[in-house]
Amino acid sequence: MRKEAEAQVELAKKRCRDVIDRIEGLPASTKITASCRRTLLKLAHSELTFLCRCCSSTSSSSSTPLNLSNFGSVNIGHLEAVVHLLQQPFITGVSRVCKPIPLSTLAPHPHGQKTDPCLKIHVHVDIVCTLHRNPVWIIVSDRNPKYISWSGSSCGSPYKRDKSKGLKLRIQQVTAAARSAVALKPSSVILFFSNRNGLSSIVCDKLKDEFGATEFQLDFPVLDFNFDLSEEAGEWTNVLVARTYQEACAFEIKVSDTRNTVLSSESDVKDSSLGEAAVTEKDPFVSTEHTEFFRAFSNLISGMEFYSLYLKNGESAQVGSLLGQSELINFDTTALIALVSGISNGGTPKLLATPESELRQRFKGNYEFVIGQVMSEIQNPILVELGRTISGKRVIICESVRSEFKELVLMCGGPNEKLRASQLLNCLTVVPNSPSERMMNLPTTRKLALKNKVVFGTGDYWCAPTVTANMAFVRAISQTGMSLFTIEHRPRALTGD
Repeated sequence: MRKEAEAQVELAKKRCRDVIDRIEGLPASTKITASCRRTLLKLAHSELTFLCRCCSSTSSSSSTPLNLSNFGSVNIGHLEAVVHLLQQPFITGVSRVCKPIPLSTLAPHPHGQKTDPCLKIHVHVDIVCTLHRNPVWIIVSDRNPKYISWSGSSCGSPYKRDKSKGLKLRIQQVTAAARSAVALKPSSVILFFSNRNGLSSIVCDKLKDEFGATEFQLDFPVLDFNFDLSEEAGEWTNVLVARTYQEACAFEIKVSDTRNTVLSSESDVKDSSLGEAAVTEKDPFVSTEHTEFFRAFSNLISGMEFYSLYLKNGESAQVGSLLGQSELINFDTTALIALVSGISNGGTPKLLATPESELRQRFKGNYEFVIGQVMSEIQNPILVELGRTISGKRVIICESVRSEFKELVLMCGGPNEKLRASQLLNCLTVVPNSPSERMMNLPTTRKLALKNKVVFGTGDYWCAPTVTANMAFVRAISQTGMSLFTIEHRPRALTGD
């Protein structure tokens, strides 16, 4: 028996080391913050240290029983499930992992009882991220399904993690917190069970009947792990299971969020009758005298799904379902500048052939910045990169971006850059400034400037990732814990071409 227990411990230690390797190799597409990665590594190393210490303490005495169940808490299965989710391509914008979320306002007691105002309220959420363009909270259960009960002891505070509480009470706590959250408010709460085999039909039916949960269809590939099941552990997340995820399942509980009604509303508006819902205007900035553009630029905009559309205030809801038929992508001003810049459109040889003194006179203190962009363009042409990003998608910009872009091009752009800007504006859908509530509830600071909150918040409102080179703002957002779907591009400047 002791040898068998020792083998279990060694297996658990091997799983810890493997999880550490997987955390360090999480794909860049998750946009996971450095802080989240450190949290996961700390948990994994802590678990490995715990196992090594327990194994060492019992090795000195052969008469000491060695059993994982005697060690108290073995969380490696839970960490494996969390990391497995983070490896999936549909998970992006990871801003918080395996931490409690403190709430700025009191969430209502699930049973209507008064809550102590001095109590610091928080809920534990395993992953705060963006899933299919929507902000979500994910709760991960790796517990043996036969030990998941619907009802449990409700004594004590509902906001304290109680081993005896049932699944119902925990969901009440999390959904109440989600609805009362402000900047971190999710559009839905996802419950992920890594092993549905044995999850009772009663629990499934209760989730659907009492919380309106729907099964969330996700493709969870089978990993090349296949460990033996261990004895049950008493916590919601603490049990070791086979690592195949063949029986994994997920449920989604919607959180009230008015911004999604724009894209989910049903409408019979067709392309041919678009004029009834919005006004297609000829932008006076747009020139039609010239029709020849650089080939790369023309190929890029021809790959977009577009029509010229300018939405007036109050018309968003009328055409929301029409926009929802395509995958949307939001551009900030930096992305528009990058598309029309002379650097991006074949101007690098001319710039490199220009005397340094002339370039320094033209770009002043930005000379090194511009030359850096020229060298970057030679190595990796940005129109190729952005072309892959926007191909087949409908690009939207808000009114603020449209105005700022036109002003910058008029002041700093050359004839060719103005011509490309004119063509580009005719291919974009301009939507009213409509920043999401959660974005506007963030405090306005030097790093979180109002104009940026409007631009990125409008993309968030339309569930569209924002393409940007403004990584200072993106980092400031991640530091708040908010999950925001963004796509980074390398900056380009107007050159007067």
